[in-house]
Amino acid sequence: MLKHARAEVALLFGAIFFALNAIPAKLLMASGLSAWRLTELRTTGAFLLILIIVLIKNPSSLRVTKSEIPLLIAFGLVGFAFVNVFYFAAVAKMQIGIALIIEFTAPIWITLWLRFARRKHVSSLMWWGLTTAFAGLVLLSQIWQGLTISGVGLIYAFIDAFSLSIYFLLGENLLEKKPNEVIMVWGLGVSTLFFAIVQPWWNFPFSVFTKQVALEGRYTGHFVIGFLLVLWLISMGTVVPYFLVFRGLHKLSASTASVIGMLEPIFGGIFGWWFLRESLSTVQLIGAAVVLVGIYLADRAKLSATVA
Repeated sequence: MLKHARAEVALLFGAIFFALNAIPAKLLMASGLSAWRLTELRTTGAFLLILIIVLIKNPSSLRVTKSEIPLLIAFGLVGFAFVNVFYFAAVAKMQIGIALIIEFTAPIWITLWLRFARRKHVSSLMWWGLTTAFAGLVLLSQIWQGLTISGVGLIYAFIDAFSLSIYFLLGENLLEKKPNEVIMVWGLGVSTLFFAIVQPWWNFPFSVFTKQVALEGRYTGHFVIGFLLVLWLISMGTVVPYFLVFRGLHKLSASTASVIGMLEPIFGGIFGWWFLRESLSTVQLIGAAVVLVGIYLADRAKLSATVA
């Protein structure tokens, strides 16, 4: 019982740190750093830190077979590079809470894939979840008023959700063969290499490290040096929460972990409101709650389809 409680606490703090990470990310992008460069910085820094940890603990665990390489490349590109870059791009265009809620519709798309691509049976919960989540998204976007949130941000958020779905599906396959931290090293390593090729480091705006970044919202008028935001982004915003989440997943079922993970959009909305003074209308708050209910129902349907 105590082990389960510790695992739940680990997942809870993982969700908190992931949600809080959007604040320094949004501030860095507001200061001129693109979502692509921000993702490059995050994945490269996290890769180096986790690589050092694994090399100290068990370097031989990093060996892979030729048949595993294509899956690891796909996992790194979609699961780390695309998930991160489109999340940051969405956060730059809309409220943190909304971006996270749309990202977490991933269980819905996974369930639909299991039903129509894998031909697995899913319960009526899937249809209830899909309908509920769609209704919530309509309320969230207030489309009858001509779409009150960024259309571009909405596109980025949905691409992020689809990428996260692929991340979960590929990760589930890889976890049957490799430890969590090894998968992280390879995934982040592929993402690091990808960004180093498409946007070489010699063109990186290193001035961000010494730049005085202006704070927003509650702390408007104050500044913080970019290096501190980057340090948080890599360590407390990436490495620490990943390890917390993976620790929790070792002790809890996927269904329990996914329910706790749904707290991330809630925390994201709270932090966005507190630090950046981002706010939602009453209708949008109701829509956010409805979407979370739909995600919960779809996740239960996904679990039954996987078990069947």
